[in-house]
Amino acid sequence: MKPAEDEDAPATAAAQTVWYDPMTSPQAPAPQQQPAIEAAMRGASPSVSSNARPLRVYADGIYDLFHFGHARALEQAKKSFPNTYLLVGCCSDEITHMYKGKTVMTEDERYESLRHCKWVDEVIPDAPWVINQEFIDKHDIDYVAHDALPYADTSGAANDVYEFVRSSEI
Repeated sequence: MKPAEDEDAPATAAAQTVWYDPMTSPQAPAPQQQPAIEAAMRGASPSVSSNARPLRVYADGIYDLFHFGHARALEQAKKSFPNTYLLVGCCSDEITHMYKGKTVMTEDERYESLRHCKWVDEVIPDAPWVINQEFIDKHDIDYVAHDALPYADTSGAANDVYEFVRSSEI
């Protein structure tokens, strides 16, 4: 029987067994998130209670050839707090081609792929390569979700694009 259009099709047995690794599941611990989550639970940042407004979590990337790894990372960001509004920034073709290289998909295709991911509440097109306080304030961002790896900024001096975010504990 064919599932209804608004329902997810059940995963095949192969998909459930071959690709599943408990350490990469959305429920797996994410060590780089622990300090921010613990601070939120202590009340050092916006409340995580169910009565509070949703915490606005921002994740960004290129998302070329959107795949289940992207979706699982976004799921993990969405499930970081009990009440999360997930904003996902995606860089334009111009910025991406300048700093990372050519993409297979156009920026519009990448934006649409993200828009159709069930974990994403809002897509921010033409996201900046380097996040600054002005961008955080404009979008009312409480937390930025990203891995712990450094990413080079546009200066050519190997500065980390997330240094501001890390130093601000956002």
